[in-house]
Amino acid sequence: MMLATMTYDNPSPEINLNSLVVELEHYRRQSEWLGLVNDLHARLSGAVDLPTMLEAFSVWLTPLVDHELMAYENQERNRVHMLCSCHGPDRRQIIEIAQKSLKLQTDVADSYCGLHGNFHLHRWNLDKFKASGIMLVLKKDKKISQYEEGLLNKGLEILSEPLQRALEYEDLYEQASHDTLTGLLNRRVFEERITSIMAQSHRHGHPVTLACLDLDKFKEINDTHGHAVGDMVLQKMARIMESMVRSCDILARVGGDEFVIILPETELTDAQTLANRLCRAIDQFELPALGSSKLGISIGLAELEPGQTQEKWLQRADEALYQAKAAGRSQVHCL
Repeated sequence: MMLATMTYDNPSPEINLNSLVVELEHYRRQSEWLGLVNDLHARLSGAVDLPTMLEAFSVWLTPLVDHELMAYENQERNRVHMLCSCHGPDRRQIIEIAQKSLKLQTDVADSYCGLHGNFHLHRWNLDKFKASGIMLVLKKDKKISQYEEGLLNKGLEILSEPLQRALEYEDLYEQASHDTLTGLLNRRVFEERITSIMAQSHRHGHPVTLACLDLDKFKEINDTHGHAVGDMVLQKMARIMESMVRSCDILARVGGDEFVIILPETELTDAQTLANRLCRAIDQFELPALGSSKLGISIGLAELEPGQTQEKWLQRADEALYQAKAAGRSQVHCL
């Protein structure tokens, strides 16, 4: 019995294992990056304003590029926001570095990297990403690698459009969120912002202090000089307070002569220093229409405690204000 011999006219081509490994690695990295892109889009889709947009980007970036601070500034729209995970002396140092860098002219090179103390600062002009503004990322001890910088560049390209959307949203939001008389933020915005600021403070353990303010003798001024003069006084008071707070602080008018200030990254002692300065500034305020009438302001301060609820925090600040009012004109009380 003869066995048939099978032959193959078209034998399989020889497989180049090295090329196959390279190609598979390419597809693996591409798949990994697409997963990261989808994750970033999902995070950004839930953010509408600048603070939540930057926090979403920072949370996405953290496992890829370890960083201590992220900051964004748009001078045209007067917008600035910082996210910092440092504590203690490092925190003050890194925030000062970021603030100084943001003051540099925006027409510097598209990107900049420099060592400041023990922090490496990376600065991007977002014009090249078809966005506007300056983005900062600061990292302690170790410079951002070329691979990490590539990830950041790709991430900023994705961020640019949502970032512009957030700025446009804030422009529209600003029109509906400000008190018509004083131009300050209104109660609705205060109630929205306090929730997110508290969440960040509890998450990162950063200090934040709440100030409740109430004008002294304002009812008497209204009754004696009329509502037109009273409105003028409120506008002047708003400008004084506005000139003394930082861009990251939340200053709002929540009632007739009632104001609140949320002071992120601020311990009680620093808030008390600001409150005393405010009292002195308003105590020295003079308006010819007031004649001999003298204005003042009472301020109650409460620093957010770990795990404290919003209701309890507001209650403590309000109680501090009550104690300040009871102590006399232009007083500050802390709880």
